[in-house]
Amino acid sequence: MAVRIRLRREGRKKLPMYRIVVADKDAPRDGRFIETIGTYRPKQSTDMVTLDVEKARAWIAKGATPSDTVAGLLKQAGV
Repeated sequence: MAVRIRLRREGRKKLPMYRIVVADKDAPRDGRFIETIGTYRPKQSTDMVTLDVEKARAWIAKGATPSDTVAGLLKQAGV
């Protein structure tokens, strides 16, 4: 089972809020996921990203691959 760290869209129209989740590679974008490790709010001016760094490091150590966007957010958070 290939696991990815990616964004799951929530929120309302024109005001997105994303959860950073660990999910199976074949699961739909807003479908099943294994664990939530953070949130990302691109329209908010402060505290855009909240992330559990320890969980992210643990999942990457287990072999989870982040998507391109999440890789940038992880780099920004210092993971």
